[in-house]
Amino acid sequence: HVQLVESGGGSVQAGGSLRLSCKANGKIFSSNCMGWFRQAPGKEREGVARIYTGSGNTYYADSVKGRYTISQDNAKNTAYLQMNSLQPEDTAVYYCAASRKIDCRLRPIAPHEYGYWGQGTQVTVS
Repeated sequence: HVQLVESGGGSVQAGGSLRLSCKANGKIFSSNCMGWFRQAPGKEREGVARIYTGSGNTYYADSVKGRYTISQDNAKNTAYLQMNSLQPEDTAVYYCAASRKIDCRLRPIAPHEYGYWGQGTQVTVS
């Protein structure tokens, strides 16, 4: 069955860091792109980072550039999101997602572009 599981969320003070992990089965990780999204209470889900699994090409939303880093470990079928200099406005449920679209690296980080989703992990910054 499809398996995409996030971990690493938690509570942190402003200025702190967290590293999120997304463990996928091999079929999911062979997707062309892995993305990280977040959804705060009362807000729509937004894309924050994307990595093209073939080359490691990355893209970030303006709100997280310079603070977040997305990476991958193909041998472990795992994607990561290193989150630094966290602020209260970063508080959200963070979701890992996968896209099999061949041109996903050229597309915006939009939820409708991604077909597989994890259940999310809570990040709270105070």
